[in-house]
Amino acid sequence: QVQLVESGGGLVQAGGSLRLSCLASGRSFSTYGMGWFRQAPGKEREFVAGVSWSGTRTYYADSVKGRFTISRDNAKNTVYVQMNSLKPEDTAVYYCAAEVTGRGQGQGRYDYWGQGTQVTVSS
Repeated sequence: QVQLVESGGGLVQAGGSLRLSCLASGRSFSTYGMGWFRQAPGKEREFVAGVSWSGTRTYYADSVKGRFTISRDNAKNTVYVQMNSLKPEDTAVYYCAAEVTGRGQGQGRYDYWGQGTQVTVSS
């Protein structure tokens, strides 16, 4: 069992930056693939970024490529997403998720989810 707690959300102006963090409990964090997802009001949840268990492979949605960077620190049981050049359309609740295969890709099932953190980008 893994518990995930996101932090770092908030209100930022367009063009600004935020860094979200996700702290995981449990001893198996370093074996999990990790992902960030988001859900805007009235829209389905979508994959944003993912990272493999080792941190060597990363994956991004086309909408955030070149602006967002996912990373992880297995010693701290934490995964991050650095979000730069934020746009109003990035406004959403952002969720951290873990999956047991270790791949961290956008497709496939994620097994554990955090409660989410709100990101609001004003124009």
